[in-house]
Amino acid sequence: MTNERKVVAAYFLSLDGVAEKANEFLTGWDDETDAAGEQVIATQDCVLLGRRTYDEWSGFWPTSDIEPFASFVNAAPKYVATSTSLGDAWPNSHAITGDLATFVRDLKTQPGGDIGIHGSISVTRSLLTAGLVDELHLVIAPTVVGTGQKLLDALGPLRLETIHATKTQVGHVLANYRVLNNH
Repeated sequence: MTNERKVVAAYFLSLDGVAEKANEFLTGWDDETDAAGEQVIATQDCVLLGRRTYDEWSGFWPTSDIEPFASFVNAAPKYVATSTSLGDAWPNSHAITGDLATFVRDLKTQPGGDIGIHGSISVTRSLLTAGLVDELHLVIAPTVVGTGQKLLDALGPLRLETIHATKTQVGHVLANYRVLNNH
């Protein structure tokens, strides 16, 4: 057994798997959903982002008071899959040079906590395909959106093991899975 860091992807999903614009399909909020989010970030010490998510988040999170995520994401090193310069817009942000999967394989062998992916669907898909995502932590809203980018579209077969699942007061299903077919 190795002591590699885990890559943990955390998402809000509609029941039909849509992962974008969660604010449009979440049915409410409760203490259990808050606690689940706090548990995820408590073990993470850095974040992987795609360029689109970085551009959106760098304009929002630095001045946000949505805690504890704002403090976490602003302080954590952010590694961004991009081929262009990030500038100085958001402290602790670093462009990934070279291949994303190679970068993440190396990052997993370095000392530290879990590596988080939040809101970057293409990064998550790419790393699932490469066998580099260890866990999925999902908040599933009891809503069918019908259209939008789905987290698990265009992937090959994945075998998952349920780590934990529960229903919250507002009807979200908190489901944590271990990805079993990693390389």
